[in-house]
Amino acid sequence: MTQHIKIARGAAALMTAGCLIWNLDFLTLLDMAPIEETFQAFVLGLALTVTYLTIGITRKSSEKLPWYDLILSVFTIILLLYVSLNYLRLKEEGFANSTNEVIFIGAILSFLVLEGLRRSAGYVLLGVVGVFLIYAPLAHMVPGSLVGLNLPLWQIGMNLGFNPNAIFGAPLVISTTIVIMFILMGQVLLRAGGSEFFTDLAMATMGRRRGGAAKISVMASALFGTISGAAVSNVVVTGVVTIPLMRDSGYKATHAGAIEAIASTGGQMMPPIMGAAAFLMAETLEILYAEIVIAALLPSIIYYFAAYIQVDLIAARDDISAVNQEIPKLKQVLKEGWYFIPPFAVLIYLLFWANQPAAVAAVWAAAVLIVSGAIFSYKGRRIRLEDLYEILAETGLVTINLIMIVAAAGIVIGVLNMTGLGLALPTALISIAGDNLAVLLIIAAVVCIVLGMGMPTTAVYILLSALIAPAIIEAGVDDVPAHMFILYFGMMSMITPPIALAAFAAATLTKADPMTTGFVAMRFGWTAYVVPFLFVISPSLLLLGDDNLQIAIDAGTALVGVYLISVAAIGYFRRQMGWPPRILLILLGVAAMIPDQAVGFQGIADIAGCSLGILALTFLAMSSRNSSS
Repeated sequence: MTQHIKIARGAAALMTAGCLIWNLDFLTLLDMAPIEETFQAFVLGLALTVTYLTIGITRKSSEKLPWYDLILSVFTIILLLYVSLNYLRLKEEGFANSTNEVIFIGAILSFLVLEGLRRSAGYVLLGVVGVFLIYAPLAHMVPGSLVGLNLPLWQIGMNLGFNPNAIFGAPLVISTTIVIMFILMGQVLLRAGGSEFFTDLAMATMGRRRGGAAKISVMASALFGTISGAAVSNVVVTGVVTIPLMRDSGYKATHAGAIEAIASTGGQMMPPIMGAAAFLMAETLEILYAEIVIAALLPSIIYYFAAYIQVDLIAARDDISAVNQEIPKLKQVLKEGWYFIPPFAVLIYLLFWANQPAAVAAVWAAAVLIVSGAIFSYKGRRIRLEDLYEILAETGLVTINLIMIVAAAGIVIGVLNMTGLGLALPTALISIAGDNLAVLLIIAAVVCIVLGMGMPTTAVYILLSALIAPAIIEAGVDDVPAHMFILYFGMMSMITPPIALAAFAAATLTKADPMTTGFVAMRFGWTAYVVPFLFVISPSLLLLGDDNLQIAIDAGTALVGVYLISVAAIGYFRRQMGWPPRILLILLGVAAMIPDQAVGFQGIADIAGCSLGILALTFLAMSSRNSSS
């Protein structure tokens, strides 16, 4: 390991340690209470420095650190430490007198963030942020409803650097307090052997069933994905085990990759943790975390129910049996790995009953896991003292990309606020849609997928909550359904070509064509493209509302509809199906899934769809039995 990489890892570990100290309020105990922006400047300085040390100007790592990156790294950390120590004075002087010092620092800070974004996330996202930066000084000249305030360049630079709604705004605050602590918990889990435990647990539970290898993938990826919150890393961690199992069992390469991709992506919407997205949404909407978890429950059940049914039907159609290797016994897996369960119990207790902040709950859960992982071992994996530094360093390195993106998202939010575009953009989107909610939702879905390509889900949500959610809310949709809608479609960029990162990561493990894998993943994950439209129309699918009977009916009919469409998608029910019965099942499934509010038939459509669908399946089963006898 080269010297500059060692320094970068040390800076990353220091950044994580700083976030720990801040979240546990140690500075207050020592009678030191710096303002939040002071802490954010310190963290951003370290994150930028690590970026410049580890990612070259051509976005490639190098054995030797170029002299210009060394100078840039040193300049960055000195500048941000200066800002950290003098933030309050600089902010007061800047807004009172518009001093040259503040204007210069704001402009340089914006440049440093953009360069960090370019290196870590690439040119696409840089282009998005660049559009808003170009708009800012020209806002007053833009025709139509997108016209903004006339702002001089010095005011733009000053606001981006020192307005609490810009670079040092809520996205950076949430990421360096809540999100990084859950990434820390995930890293502790990895070091302790948690991924192996979840995989073995899934294998013991599902391995003896028909198509067991794919069902192991679905279960293991769901369990680990809810913690990691990163679809690509989830594919890599669980896929190295589950994909070979699926291939050996008889699943096609594209099917194995697609199944792993959708299972890993769906973990980000799986309660209770949802890869930290739930906490971001709760903070943004200023509601209880429990409300977000409850809202996400039924859609995630529908998603994984569809995945399970499809992999089971593929196994039946292609005669794929249980896993062809020794399967661990559930009792033995729980006996060896029982100590992975208490940390999650601690987390849930602190969040739901003790009402502790999410970051504090994650830290305590990680602490319990560190202690138990040091005392016990799973398959020889035990946390040692020297692992603690590696956990801090890896947490910091994993978080760097997110920090670059959310700091840049702060620039976008800053431009929206200072120019007035934040108020004009929702109106413009509604106007483009012709005041038609369905058209607006389709436009929003496409924009969410495009903007989400290549971005972590947490960063996607932060950006979309500022750009797209206000338009959906202004069109009359409630806050929670609107934000769940953008979260789902931002997340679907992971399996939607042309930049389907989760599908492409799975394709590298299966050696199948990445684009084909992506399109197959879209087919298997079809519910995630449909259900968001349904819960916007009928919030009962998010378990919102007081009519429990209606919620139960909508949930039941939705599950029946999902089953019918899944059968039609695979084209198999006891035997191969032709197109006429498949089309019929799709129509009946759609009728069953669509809420009453969409058609106004007071329960006739969905109940009829369910009843006729069940009759159709019964007829198919009977005809299959007769033909085989």
